[in-house]
Amino acid sequence: MSQRLLVVDDEPGIRNAIKQVLEYEGLEVRVAGSGGEALTVYPEYRPQLVFLDVKMAGLDGLETLTRLKDLDPAAVVVMISGHGTIATAVEATRRGAFDFLEKPLDADRLLVTVRNALGQAGLEGENRRLRQESGARYEMIGASAALEEVRQVIVRVAPTNARVLISGENGTGKELVARAIHEGSDRRTQVFVEVNCAAIPSELIESELFGHLKGSFTGAVSDRAGKFELADGGTLFLDEVGDMAPAAQAKVLRALQEGIVTRIGGSKPIQVDVRVIAATNKDLADEIAAGRFREDLFYRLNVVPIAVPSLRSRREDIPVLVAYFARQLGGGGGMAGRTFDPAAIERLRLRPWPGNVRELRNAVERLLILARGKTITAGDVSRLLGEEIAMDGGPKSEEGSFESFRAEVEKSFLAAKLREYDWNISETARALKLPRSNLYKKLERYGLLREKS
Repeated sequence: MSQRLLVVDDEPGIRNAIKQVLEYEGLEVRVAGSGGEALTVYPEYRPQLVFLDVKMAGLDGLETLTRLKDLDPAAVVVMISGHGTIATAVEATRRGAFDFLEKPLDADRLLVTVRNALGQAGLEGENRRLRQESGARYEMIGASAALEEVRQVIVRVAPTNARVLISGENGTGKELVARAIHEGSDRRTQVFVEVNCAAIPSELIESELFGHLKGSFTGAVSDRAGKFELADGGTLFLDEVGDMAPAAQAKVLRALQEGIVTRIGGSKPIQVDVRVIAATNKDLADEIAAGRFREDLFYRLNVVPIAVPSLRSRREDIPVLVAYFARQLGGGGGMAGRTFDPAAIERLRLRPWPGNVRELRNAVERLLILARGKTITAGDVSRLLGEEIAMDGGPKSEEGSFESFRAEVEKSFLAAKLREYDWNISETARALKLPRSNLYKKLERYGLLREKS
C-alpha cells in the first residue's frame, strides 16, 4: 500500500509544486485549498502525513492543526510558512506539529522531512499496535457483578498514586488487575516492573529489589541496579509479597516511607519515584500474627485493598472465558479451531476450579489439542479432565459415596463450630487451628451463610 500525504495550501502553485515533487518519489498525494477542505478530506483519506500552510484565508493553519489533532491525536503534521517566526514555530509545536518548514521549500529538505515524519508515523503506529496487543493479552474477561466491582475500584484508584494491595487465590488474575491500574494511570507510558517475591531465594531478594555494587557479596561481579531503580517513574509490582524475606521487608518499608533506596554494599542514597502495587495469595493478618510479615509494612501497602474473586464465585463468566480462550488458542501453534457444545460448557461451568482462570485456560488448551472431533463434547471434558464436580451449585458427588458423606460431615461440623463462636471467623479459625483464609474457602465451598436472627 502506498503512503498517503495531504498538502494543504491556499496557493495553487505551491500545493501543486509540492504534490509534483512528492508524487515523483512514488507517494500518493491529495491537495486541499483551505483548512475547511482539509478537515473534510482527512477522515476519509486518512493520510500518514499532512503538509499544512500557516497563513490561509478563513481558517488559518494553526487552528486547522488544532482541529486535525482533535479528529486524530496521532495525526503527523508538518507546518509550512513564508512568514515563519520563532513564536509561530513554538506555537505550532505546542499544538502538536511534527516539524516547521519555511518557504520557499527546498526539495531535499522537504524529502528528508517526509522520510523522518513517515518514520515517526510508522513507529507510533507500531507502538499503538503493540499496546493494543498488550491490552488484549492482559484483558479481564467477564461481566459478572464480582468482576465489575473490581473494575470500578480500578477506575477510581488508577489515576491516583495510591498504593494498592491485591489479594486473591492463585490463578485469579491479580497481575491483570495490577496492569490495569498501571494502564489507567499517568505512568502508563513508563515501565511496569514485576518482581515475584516467592520465586527469588531469600538471600537474593534484597539484591533483586535494591541492586548491589561490585564485590559486595560472592557472585557480585559488577554493579547492578535493583528493581526499584529500574521502575523509577513507573510502577513496581511486588507479586506474592507475603513470601518476602523479613530483612527485605524492612528495606521496602524505608523505600516506601522516604522514596530512597541504597544498593547493597553502597552508602549513596538513590531517590526513586515509584508507585508500588503488591499482591498476595496469603492472609497477611495471619502472617502478621505468626511474626512472618511486618504490620507496619502491611499498612503502608494496604492503602486501597482489592480482593480478586475466585472463578467459583463468578461461574457466570466461565462460558465467555471458554469462548475467549478457544479463539485465542485455536488455529495457532498447531491447534485446529474447535467449538464447544453447550453440554461441554455446562460441564466446565460446574467444575470446582481450584486453580481458577489459569486452570481453566490450561483445560481449554488441553481440550483443543486432544479432543477427537471438531466439536468438543461433555464426554471429551469428562474423558480428558476427569469427573470432578463442584460442591456449590452443581451435581453433588454420587449419593452414598464416601466423598459425599465426608463433605456433609465437614459442612455440619463447621456450621456447629461457627454457631458456637457466634460466627466470629477469627475465633472459629483459631479453635479449629485453621488459617482464616482456609476457613473462608470452606465457607464458600459449602455455601455456609450466617442464619438470620
